[in-house]
Amino acid sequence: MNTPIAPRIALVTGAGSGVGRAAARALLEDGWSVVLAGRRAEPLLALAAEAAERGHTALAVPTDVTDADSVQALFATVERRFGRLDVLFNNAGVNAPAVPIDELPLDKWFGLLNTNVSGMFLCARAAFGLMRRQSPQGGRIINNGSISAHTPRPFTAPYTMSKHAVTGLTKALALDGRAWNIVASQIDIGNALTEMSERMTRGVLQANGTTAPEPMMDAQHVADAVRHVAALPLATNILNMTIMASAMPYAGRG
Repeated sequence: MNTPIAPRIALVTGAGSGVGRAAARALLEDGWSVVLAGRRAEPLLALAAEAAERGHTALAVPTDVTDADSVQALFATVERRFGRLDVLFNNAGVNAPAVPIDELPLDKWFGLLNTNVSGMFLCARAAFGLMRRQSPQGGRIINNGSISAHTPRPFTAPYTMSKHAVTGLTKALALDGRAWNIVASQIDIGNALTEMSERMTRGVLQANGTTAPEPMMDAQHVADAVRHVAALPLATNILNMTIMASAMPYAGRG
């Protein structure tokens, strides 16, 4: 008699567009039940309806990751509906205007900080707690980093700072989670073509002061990286992965 395979539960933040949407679709195709979180209900509901048409299980939960109560409600919904969480793709993030640091409006700084750092922390914290409580214990937290976690672009101090913070969070979680079989990974992305990054095809400020269009890659390749890391057994980890458009100005002198 075959033992039924328990469903695998994943949560994707920022699932309404870009890399998050592509990753959610990839996980659904691989048979995961996926919780779709994001600020805007409409694209989440559309993606959930698309999944249902294909026979997949997706649950749309509008969420503001910068709000602790909203994050708590999200994870309470996950626990109530599915009883556990196997993978969190901690993906939600924003950028700030590329201006000299003294010209950046402070509301833009705090908005970025609240999403890219506090939001990342709140979701990781809630996932960590659920993964400790559930039986069997354990799970994987995949944080969305950036090549900015390694080196900045011109006038990107806020975003660069936030992604360095993500690296610190990933490494700390990877250490602290060992006792409960909780694994943390980080995928650093460079030039994935999304709604947010499409402007880069028309020109990006370079380190030499010029503006030039940059090579981009399909966001599906990032989604494939997420699905690969998500599928690994918890005894194995890819702590850091960099996936980027091959010809973008990052390695060497660009």
